[in-house]
Amino acid sequence: MALDFALAAIHHLLVFALFGVFLVEMTAVRPGMDAKALVRVARIDAVYGALSLGVIVAGILRLIYGLKGWDYYTGNHAFWGKMTAFALVGILSIAPSIRFARWRKAFQADPGFTPPDAEIRVARRFLHAEAAFFVLIPIFAAAMARGLG
Repeated sequence: MALDFALAAIHHLLVFALFGVFLVEMTAVRPGMDAKALVRVARIDAVYGALSLGVIVAGILRLIYGLKGWDYYTGNHAFWGKMTAFALVGILSIAPSIRFARWRKAFQADPGFTPPDAEIRVARRFLHAEAAFFVLIPIFAAAMARGLG
């Protein structure tokens, strides 16, 4: 029981941290970003990636060692909805991450580099799409917690 509680607590804390970092990233990526903001966004994105990995690891540990067990989760449609939403968030995050890495590299080659506003708008569209799917994750989690699905 203590292990289940610890895994659930860690998982939830990581998810909340992930969402918080995502919101910071969303607000940091905006037209007119200077070099300082560009470096900050690349760091924020790295933290976002690390937290995503932590959420996945904690979630897998809950599947294996949690009280409800593998069968409860894998037999639940809400679980698969949550996993699909999480996967879509992850897939959508790839394009902005690649863009941020390119911008950082361009800045290292030319300290006067600033990302074009058109590219920033494209990155923001991906971030907004991520947000749309991110909202589904706690909805599916609430359904799972109540045995729906």
